[in-house]
Amino acid sequence: MRLQGKKIATLIADDVEDLEYYVPMMRLQEEGAKVLSAGLDLKPVHGKNGLVIMPDVTIASLQASELYALVIPGGWAPDKLRRHDAVKKLVKEMDAAGKVIGIICHGGSTAISAGIVRKGERVTGSTGIKDDLVNAGGVWVDES
Repeated sequence: MRLQGKKIATLIADDVEDLEYYVPMMRLQEEGAKVLSAGLDLKPVHGKNGLVIMPDVTIASLQASELYALVIPGGWAPDKLRRHDAVKKLVKEMDAAGKVIGIICHGGSTAISAGIVRKGERVTGSTGIKDDLVNAGGVWVDES
């Protein structure tokens, strides 16, 4: 269990892509991580395909110094998350500390708004945000 006891937060909001939330969470738990579902508030979050997720914590309550990593699943949730200062602050702090940030599909839009997509850096994501990633300075590649 390579991640035993490591605290990892997954950022969620309504219309998160269900499998992009659930599969990484289960896999991280299998490796021993303590995975927290972090929402804008503590109300139930509804995934695009019907999954109901109860947040464990609010995003505003998280401290980058206490986290090992962050996961930003896709769906339409990243577009909702990117509008909140607490989200952008946490993502920036995680990046500045050199911590792992797993960004899936449309999650790159949150990274763009947090200002962590660097000019000339290789990036990938959904083709739906390809232009956004390029306009933010990234060099888009269609690779895992």
